[in-house]
Amino acid sequence: MTSVRIVPGPVGGTVRAPSSKSYTHRAVVAAHLAGRRYEIDRPLRSDDTLRTVAAVRVLGSRVELGRSRWTVSPSDGRPRSSRRRIDCGESGTTLRFASALAALADGPVELVGHGRLPQRPMEALSAALRTLGASVDVPRPPRSLPMTVRGPIRGGPVTVDASESSQFVSALLLALPTVDQDSTVRLAGPPVSAPYIDATLAVLRSSRIRVDVGGQRYRIPGGQAYRGRRFRVPGDASSAAYLWAAAAIAGGSVTVRGLPDRWPQADLAVLDLLERFGAEVVTRPGGTTVRHRDRKAFSVSLTDAPDLYPLAGVLAATARGTSRLEGAGQVVAKESDRRSETVRLARTMGATVRESSGVLSIRGTDRPRPIVLRAARDHRILMSAAVGALAASGPSTLADADAAGKSFPGFWKVLARLAGRDRVG
Repeated sequence: MTSVRIVPGPVGGTVRAPSSKSYTHRAVVAAHLAGRRYEIDRPLRSDDTLRTVAAVRVLGSRVELGRSRWTVSPSDGRPRSSRRRIDCGESGTTLRFASALAALADGPVELVGHGRLPQRPMEALSAALRTLGASVDVPRPPRSLPMTVRGPIRGGPVTVDASESSQFVSALLLALPTVDQDSTVRLAGPPVSAPYIDATLAVLRSSRIRVDVGGQRYRIPGGQAYRGRRFRVPGDASSAAYLWAAAAIAGGSVTVRGLPDRWPQADLAVLDLLERFGAEVVTRPGGTTVRHRDRKAFSVSLTDAPDLYPLAGVLAATARGTSRLEGAGQVVAKESDRRSETVRLARTMGATVRESSGVLSIRGTDRPRPIVLRAARDHRILMSAAVGALAASGPSTLADADAAGKSFPGFWKVLARLAGRDRVG
Protein backbone atom coordinates (compact mmCIF):
# COMPACT_ATOMS: atom_id res chain seq x y z
CA MET A 1 0.00 0.00 0.00
CA THR A 2 1.47 3.33 -1.06
CA SER A 3 -1.55 5.58 -0.46
CA VAL A 4 -4.89 5.34 1.28
CA ARG A 5 -8.22 7.08 0.72
CA ILE A 6 -10.36 7.88 3.75
CA VAL A 7 -14.04 8.80 3.61
CA PRO A 8 -15.13 10.77 6.69
CA GLY A 9 -17.69 9.50 9.17
CA PRO A 10 -18.12 7.89 12.59
CA VAL A 11 -16.35 4.83 13.93
CA GLY A 12 -17.38 2.09 16.31
CA GLY A 13 -16.29 -1.22 17.75
CA THR A 14 -14.13 -3.07 20.23
CA VAL A 15 -10.52 -3.99 19.53
CA ARG A 16 -7.56 -5.40 21.41
CA ALA A 17 -4.64 -3.02 21.76
CA PRO A 18 -1.64 -3.89 19.61
CA SER A 19 1.41 -4.97 21.56
CA SER A 20 3.61 -2.20 22.90
CA LYS A 21 6.57 -1.11 20.82
CA SER A 22 8.32 0.41 23.85
CA TYR A 23 8.00 -2.73 25.94
CA THR A 24 8.99 -5.00 23.05
CA HIS A 25 12.27 -3.06 22.67
CA ARG A 26 12.94 -3.39 26.40
CA ALA A 27 12.01 -7.07 26.51
CA VAL A 28 14.44 -7.87 23.67
CA VAL A 29 17.25 -6.11 25.55
CA ALA A 30 16.40 -7.91 28.81
CA ALA A 31 16.32 -11.24 26.97
CA HIS A 32 19.72 -10.55 25.40
CA LEU A 33 21.24 -9.68 28.78
CA ALA A 34 19.68 -12.70 30.51
CA GLY A 35 22.22 -14.97 28.85
CA ARG A 36 19.88 -17.97 28.62
CA ARG A 37 16.76 -19.04 26.73
CA TYR A 38 14.13 -16.34 27.18
CA GLU A 39 10.65 -16.11 25.67
CA ILE A 40 8.81 -12.92 24.73
CA ASP A 41 5.05 -13.40 24.38
CA ARG A 42 2.95 -11.11 22.16
CA PRO A 43 5.84 -8.98 20.88
CA LEU A 44 5.17 -6.21 18.39
CA ARG A 45 6.67 -7.12 15.04
CA SER A 46 7.30 -3.67 13.57
CA ASP A 47 10.05 -1.99 11.57
CA ASP A 48 11.60 -0.52 14.73
CA THR A 49 11.46 -3.58 16.97
CA LEU A 50 12.98 -5.76 14.26
CA ARG A 51 15.94 -3.35 14.23
CA THR A 52 16.51 -4.07 17.92
CA VAL A 53 16.26 -7.81 17.22
CA ALA A 54 18.91 -7.40 14.52
CA ALA A 55 21.09 -5.45 16.96
CA VAL A 56 21.15 -8.16 19.64
CA ARG A 57 21.85 -10.75 16.93
CA VAL A 58 24.95 -8.78 15.93
CA LEU A 59 25.95 -8.69 19.61
CA GLY A 60 25.70 -12.46 20.03
CA SER A 61 22.12 -13.55 20.70
CA ARG A 62 20.10 -15.95 18.61
CA VAL A 63 16.50 -14.89 18.06
CA GLU A 64 13.70 -17.07 16.68
CA LEU A 65 10.72 -15.04 15.49
CA GLY A 66 7.47 -16.92 15.92
CA ARG A 67 4.05 -15.50 15.15
CA SER A 68 3.12 -14.75 18.77
CA ARG A 69 6.35 -15.56 20.60
CA TRP A 70 10.00 -14.71 20.13
CA THR A 71 12.72 -16.84 21.69
CA VAL A 72 16.11 -15.31 22.51
CA SER A 73 19.07 -17.55 23.34
CA PRO A 74 22.84 -17.09 23.81
CA SER A 75 25.09 -17.55 20.83
CA ASP A 76 25.86 -21.14 19.86
CA GLY A 77 29.59 -20.32 19.84
CA ARG A 78 30.14 -20.58 16.11
CA PRO A 79 32.85 -18.31 14.68
CA ARG A 80 31.70 -14.77 13.94
CA SER A 81 33.08 -12.00 11.81
CA SER A 82 35.31 -9.64 13.77
CA ARG A 83 33.51 -6.72 12.07
CA ARG A 84 30.29 -5.90 13.90
CA ARG A 85 27.90 -3.41 12.37
CA ILE A 86 24.40 -2.56 13.63
CA ASP A 87 21.97 -0.93 11.21
CA CYS A 88 19.44 0.91 13.39
CA GLY A 89 17.26 1.94 10.45
CA GLU A 90 15.23 4.93 11.64
CA SER A 91 14.76 3.65 15.19
CA GLY A 92 15.98 6.05 17.87
CA THR A 93 15.25 3.49 20.59
CA THR A 94 17.41 0.90 18.85
CA LEU A 95 20.26 3.37 18.46
CA ARG A 96 20.27 4.41 22.13
CA PHE A 97 19.82 0.91 23.57
CA ALA A 98 22.25 -0.75 21.15
CA SER A 99 24.93 1.85 21.89
CA ALA A 100 24.91 0.93 25.58
CA LEU A 101 24.83 -2.80 24.80
CA ALA A 102 27.76 -2.37 22.41
CA ALA A 103 29.69 -0.67 25.22
CA LEU A 104 29.41 -3.88 27.28
CA ALA A 105 31.28 -5.84 24.62
CA ASP A 106 34.97 -6.15 23.82
CA GLY A 107 36.06 -4.63 20.54
CA PRO A 108 34.52 -2.10 18.18
CA VAL A 109 30.88 -2.03 17.13
CA GLU A 110 29.75 0.33 14.37
CA LEU A 111 26.24 1.79 14.45
CA VAL A 112 24.59 3.33 11.40
CA GLY A 113 21.12 4.60 10.55
CA HIS A 114 18.90 6.17 7.90
CA GLY A 115 16.46 9.01 7.41
CA ARG A 116 16.81 11.62 10.15
CA LEU A 117 18.40 9.19 12.60
CA PRO A 118 22.00 10.34 11.89
CA GLN A 119 20.97 13.84 13.01
CA ARG A 120 19.10 12.84 16.17
CA PRO A 121 20.72 13.69 19.54
CA MET A 122 23.32 11.27 20.93
CA GLU A 123 25.99 13.44 22.56
CA ALA A 124 24.66 13.09 26.13
CA LEU A 125 24.71 9.28 25.92
CA SER A 126 28.08 9.24 24.13
CA ALA A 127 29.55 11.41 26.89
CA ALA A 128 28.15 9.11 29.58
CA LEU A 129 29.61 6.03 27.90
CA ARG A 130 33.00 7.73 27.66
CA THR A 131 32.85 8.57 31.39
CA LEU A 132 32.22 4.89 32.08
CA GLY A 133 35.29 3.83 30.10
CA ALA A 134 34.11 3.30 26.52
CA SER A 135 35.66 4.81 23.42
CA VAL A 136 33.01 6.48 21.26
CA ASP A 137 33.89 7.86 17.84
CA VAL A 138 31.27 10.07 16.16
CA PRO A 139 31.24 12.54 13.26
CA ARG A 140 31.21 16.27 13.80
CA PRO A 141 27.86 17.81 14.87
CA PRO A 142 25.11 17.90 13.82
CA ARG A 143 25.62 14.29 12.68
CA SER A 144 25.78 11.51 15.26
CA LEU A 145 26.20 8.57 12.87
CA PRO A 146 28.06 6.52 11.87
CA MET A 147 29.25 5.86 15.40
CA THR A 148 31.83 3.36 16.62
CA VAL A 149 31.68 2.16 20.23
CA ARG A 150 34.52 0.23 21.86
CA GLY A 151 33.93 -1.32 25.28
CA PRO A 152 33.85 -2.69 27.80
CA ILE A 153 32.51 -0.07 30.17
CA ARG A 154 32.99 -0.21 33.92
CA GLY A 155 30.63 0.99 36.61
CA GLY A 156 30.89 4.19 38.60
CA PRO A 157 29.24 7.59 38.89
CA VAL A 158 27.93 9.30 35.77
CA THR A 159 25.81 12.37 35.12
CA VAL A 160 23.41 12.41 32.18
CA ASP A 161 21.63 15.29 30.51
CA ALA A 162 18.21 13.81 29.72
CA SER A 163 16.68 17.04 28.45
CA GLU A 164 16.65 15.72 24.87
CA SER A 165 15.68 12.06 25.41
CA SER A 166 14.82 9.78 28.31
CA GLN A 167 16.25 6.93 26.24
CA PHE A 168 19.76 7.95 27.33
CA VAL A 169 18.81 7.10 30.92
CA SER A 170 16.95 3.91 30.00
CA ALA A 171 19.89 2.64 27.97
CA LEU A 172 22.22 2.99 30.97
CA LEU A 173 19.71 1.52 33.43
CA LEU A 174 19.38 -1.58 31.26
CA ALA A 175 23.11 -2.12 30.72
CA LEU A 176 24.80 -1.13 33.98
CA PRO A 177 23.41 -3.83 36.32
CA THR A 178 25.51 -6.41 34.48
CA VAL A 179 28.92 -4.75 35.00
CA ASP A 180 31.01 -5.68 38.05
CA GLN A 181 31.12 -2.31 39.78
CA ASP A 182 28.27 -0.38 41.38
CA SER A 183 27.04 2.62 39.41
CA THR A 184 25.17 5.83 40.10
CA VAL A 185 23.33 7.63 37.34
CA ARG A 186 22.47 11.24 38.20
CA LEU A 187 20.25 13.37 36.00
CA ALA A 188 21.31 16.91 35.19
CA GLY A 189 17.92 18.60 35.41
CA PRO A 190 14.47 17.09 34.88
CA PRO A 191 14.18 14.52 32.08
CA VAL A 192 11.79 14.67 29.16
CA SER A 193 9.45 11.72 28.59
CA ALA A 194 9.88 10.63 32.21
CA PRO A 195 7.18 7.89 32.08
CA TYR A 196 9.42 5.96 29.68
CA ILE A 197 12.06 5.73 32.42
CA ASP A 198 9.32 4.32 34.67
CA ALA A 199 8.61 1.73 31.98
CA THR A 200 12.29 0.71 31.97
CA LEU A 201 12.28 0.40 35.75
CA ALA A 202 9.16 -1.80 35.55
CA VAL A 203 10.92 -4.18 33.13
CA LEU A 204 13.97 -4.25 35.41
CA ARG A 205 11.78 -5.13 38.42
CA SER A 206 10.17 -7.93 36.42
CA SER A 207 13.70 -9.29 35.82
CA ARG A 208 14.54 -8.88 39.54
CA ILE A 209 17.12 -6.22 38.83
CA ARG A 210 17.58 -3.81 41.73
CA VAL A 211 17.74 -0.08 41.13
CA ASP A 212 17.50 2.31 44.09
CA VAL A 213 15.74 5.51 43.05
CA GLY A 214 16.15 8.72 44.99
CA GLY A 215 14.88 11.83 43.27
CA GLN A 216 16.98 12.26 40.14
CA ARG A 217 19.59 9.72 41.19
CA TYR A 218 19.62 6.02 40.35
CA ARG A 219 21.92 3.71 42.30
CA ILE A 220 22.61 0.42 40.48
CA PRO A 221 24.43 -2.39 42.27
CA GLY A 222 26.85 -4.17 39.93
CA GLY A 223 27.17 -7.87 39.21
CA GLN A 224 23.44 -8.47 38.88
CA ALA A 225 21.83 -11.11 36.67
CA TYR A 226 18.58 -10.78 34.76
CA ARG A 227 16.18 -13.35 36.22
CA GLY A 228 13.10 -14.95 34.79
CA ARG A 229 12.58 -16.67 31.48
CA ARG A 230 9.52 -15.00 29.99
CA PHE A 231 8.00 -11.56 29.42
CA ARG A 232 4.49 -10.88 28.16
CA VAL A 233 4.32 -7.61 26.27
CA PRO A 234 1.36 -5.43 27.32
CA GLY A 235 -0.96 -3.60 24.97
CA ASP A 236 0.19 -0.27 23.59
CA ALA A 237 -1.40 2.99 24.73
CA SER A 238 0.49 4.84 21.97
CA SER A 239 -1.36 2.88 19.28
CA ALA A 240 -4.67 2.87 21.17
CA ALA A 241 -4.53 6.67 21.29
CA TYR A 242 -5.35 6.94 17.56
CA LEU A 243 -8.33 4.60 17.88
CA TRP A 244 -9.80 6.43 20.85
CA ALA A 245 -9.17 9.79 19.17
CA ALA A 246 -10.99 8.58 16.05
CA ALA A 247 -14.20 8.22 18.08
CA ALA A 248 -13.68 11.51 19.91
CA ILE A 249 -13.18 13.53 16.74
CA ALA A 250 -15.44 11.80 14.20
CA GLY A 251 -18.32 10.41 16.27
CA GLY A 252 -19.15 6.98 17.58
CA SER A 253 -17.62 4.84 20.30
CA VAL A 254 -14.40 2.78 20.45
CA THR A 255 -13.40 0.35 23.19
CA VAL A 256 -9.80 -0.83 23.49
CA ARG A 257 -8.93 -3.87 25.60
CA GLY A 258 -5.58 -5.26 26.77
CA LEU A 259 -3.94 -2.34 28.58
CA PRO A 260 -2.96 -3.68 32.03
CA ASP A 261 -2.51 -1.12 34.80
CA ARG A 262 0.79 -2.48 36.11
CA TRP A 263 2.88 -1.24 33.19
CA PRO A 264 3.54 2.54 33.03
CA GLN A 265 2.71 4.10 29.66
CA ALA A 266 3.17 7.77 28.87
CA ASP A 267 0.49 7.91 26.22
CA LEU A 268 -2.33 6.95 28.56
CA ALA A 269 -2.29 10.72 29.03
CA VAL A 270 -4.41 10.79 25.88
CA LEU A 271 -7.46 9.84 27.95
CA ASP A 272 -7.27 13.00 30.03
CA LEU A 273 -6.68 14.98 26.84
CA LEU A 274 -9.76 13.47 25.18
CA GLU A 275 -11.91 14.28 28.21
CA ARG A 276 -10.80 17.91 28.01
CA PHE A 277 -11.56 17.80 24.28
CA GLY A 278 -15.13 16.92 25.22
CA ALA A 279 -15.26 13.15 24.82
CA GLU A 280 -16.69 10.72 27.36
CA VAL A 281 -14.11 8.27 28.74
CA VAL A 282 -15.19 5.17 30.66
CA THR A 283 -12.75 2.59 32.02
CA ARG A 284 -14.02 -0.80 33.13
CA PRO A 285 -12.32 -4.18 33.67
CA GLY A 286 -13.11 -5.11 30.07
CA GLY A 287 -11.40 -2.09 28.54
CA THR A 288 -11.56 1.67 28.09
CA THR A 289 -14.27 3.24 25.94
CA VAL A 290 -14.18 6.69 24.36
CA ARG A 291 -17.41 8.22 23.02
CA HIS A 292 -17.89 11.38 21.04
CA ARG A 293 -19.69 14.18 22.91
CA ASP A 294 -18.19 17.53 21.91
CA ARG A 295 -15.10 19.11 20.38
CA LYS A 296 -13.84 21.74 22.81
CA ALA A 297 -10.59 23.69 22.87
CA PHE A 298 -7.99 22.63 25.42
CA SER A 299 -4.51 23.37 26.75
CA VAL A 300 -1.96 20.61 27.20
CA SER A 301 1.72 20.17 28.01
CA LEU A 302 3.20 17.19 26.18
CA THR A 303 6.74 17.03 27.56
CA ASP A 304 6.06 13.64 29.17
CA ALA A 305 4.07 12.29 26.21
CA PRO A 306 5.66 13.79 23.08
CA ASP A 307 4.33 11.11 20.74
CA LEU A 308 0.84 12.59 21.24
CA TYR A 309 1.91 15.95 19.80
CA PRO A 310 0.68 15.55 16.19
CA LEU A 311 -2.53 13.88 17.37
CA ALA A 312 -3.20 16.75 19.79
CA GLY A 313 -2.67 19.17 16.90
CA VAL A 314 -5.29 17.37 14.81
CA LEU A 315 -7.79 17.42 17.67
CA ALA A 316 -7.15 21.13 18.18
CA ALA A 317 -7.73 21.76 14.47
CA THR A 318 -11.37 20.62 14.86
CA ALA A 319 -12.11 22.12 18.30
CA ARG A 320 -14.35 25.09 19.05
CA GLY A 321 -12.03 27.91 20.11
CA THR A 322 -8.28 28.14 20.48
CA SER A 323 -6.18 25.32 21.93
CA ARG A 324 -2.60 25.53 23.24
CA LEU A 325 0.09 22.88 22.81
CA GLU A 326 3.02 23.44 25.15
CA GLY A 327 6.27 21.70 26.09
CA ALA A 328 7.69 18.69 24.23
CA GLY A 329 10.63 20.57 22.73
CA GLN A 330 12.12 17.18 21.82
CA VAL A 331 9.54 16.71 19.03
CA VAL A 332 11.63 18.77 16.62
CA ALA A 333 14.25 15.99 16.58
CA LYS A 334 12.08 12.95 15.88
CA GLU A 335 11.54 11.16 12.55
CA SER A 336 10.55 14.60 11.34
CA ASP A 337 10.34 18.03 12.89
CA ARG A 338 6.99 17.16 14.38
CA ARG A 339 6.24 20.67 15.53
CA SER A 340 6.53 22.04 12.00
CA GLU A 341 4.68 19.05 10.56
CA THR A 342 1.88 19.46 13.09
CA VAL A 343 1.55 23.12 12.10
CA ARG A 344 1.38 22.11 8.44
CA LEU A 345 -1.21 19.41 9.08
CA ALA A 346 -3.47 21.65 11.18
CA ARG A 347 -3.34 24.40 8.53
CA THR A 348 -4.12 21.85 5.81
CA MET A 349 -7.29 21.03 7.75
CA GLY A 350 -8.25 24.71 7.78
CA ALA A 351 -7.18 25.70 11.29
CA THR A 352 -5.39 28.94 12.13
CA VAL A 353 -2.03 28.36 13.81
CA ARG A 354 0.32 30.72 15.61
CA GLU A 355 3.67 29.70 17.08
CA SER A 356 5.40 31.67 19.83
CA SER A 357 8.34 30.48 21.93
CA GLY A 358 7.60 26.85 21.14
CA VAL A 359 3.89 27.11 22.02
CA LEU A 360 1.30 26.39 19.32
CA SER A 361 -2.01 28.25 19.45
CA ILE A 362 -4.47 26.49 17.17
CA ARG A 363 -7.92 27.93 16.41
CA GLY A 364 -10.05 25.09 15.12
CA THR A 365 -12.68 24.91 12.43
CA ASP A 366 -16.16 23.35 12.48
CA ARG A 367 -15.68 22.14 8.91
CA PRO A 368 -12.18 20.68 8.49
CA ARG A 369 -10.97 20.48 4.92
CA PRO A 370 -10.09 17.15 3.29
CA ILE A 371 -6.42 16.26 3.70
CA VAL A 372 -4.14 15.60 0.74
CA LEU A 373 -0.86 14.39 2.20
CA ARG A 374 1.68 13.85 -0.55
CA ALA A 375 4.57 12.81 1.71
CA ALA A 376 4.31 11.44 5.23
CA ARG A 377 7.30 9.30 6.09
CA ASP A 378 6.77 10.05 9.80
CA HIS A 379 4.43 7.36 11.10
CA ARG A 380 2.88 9.56 13.80
CA ILE A 381 2.13 12.39 11.40
CA LEU A 382 0.55 9.86 9.01
CA MET A 383 -1.68 8.19 11.62
CA SER A 384 -2.70 11.55 13.10
CA ALA A 385 -3.69 12.70 9.61
CA ALA A 386 -5.81 9.57 9.23
CA VAL A 387 -7.68 10.46 12.42
CA GLY A 388 -8.24 14.01 11.19
CA ALA A 389 -9.47 12.72 7.82
CA LEU A 390 -12.37 10.99 9.57
CA ALA A 391 -13.72 14.43 10.60
CA ALA A 392 -13.07 16.17 7.27
CA SER A 393 -15.73 17.62 4.97
CA GLY A 394 -14.85 15.21 2.18
CA PRO A 395 -12.58 12.26 1.26
CA SER A 396 -8.86 12.57 1.99
CA THR A 397 -5.84 10.91 0.38
CA LEU A 398 -2.70 10.10 2.35
CA ALA A 399 0.56 9.03 0.71
CA ASP A 400 3.26 6.79 2.20
CA ALA A 401 0.70 4.65 3.99
CA ASP A 402 3.29 1.93 4.63
CA ALA A 403 5.05 4.25 7.10
CA ALA A 404 2.53 3.16 9.76
CA GLY A 405 4.47 -0.12 9.95
CA LYS A 406 7.17 1.62 11.97
CA SER A 407 5.04 1.32 15.10
CA PHE A 408 1.54 0.01 14.23
CA PRO A 409 1.72 -2.50 11.35
CA GLY A 410 -2.01 -3.33 11.49
CA PHE A 411 -3.19 0.27 11.67
CA TRP A 412 -5.09 0.41 8.39
CA LYS A 413 -6.85 -2.91 8.95
CA VAL A 414 -7.97 -1.87 12.42
CA LEU A 415 -9.11 1.54 11.22
CA ALA A 416 -11.06 -0.05 8.35
CA ARG A 417 -12.71 -2.42 10.84
CA LEU A 418 -13.84 0.52 12.99
CA ALA A 419 -14.86 2.84 10.14
CA GLY A 420 -16.00 0.33 7.52
CA ARG A 421 -13.93 -1.22 4.77
CA ASP A 422 -15.61 0.93 2.11
CA ARG A 423 -14.28 4.06 3.83
CA VAL A 424 -10.60 3.17 4.37
CA GLY A 425 -8.53 1.72 1.56
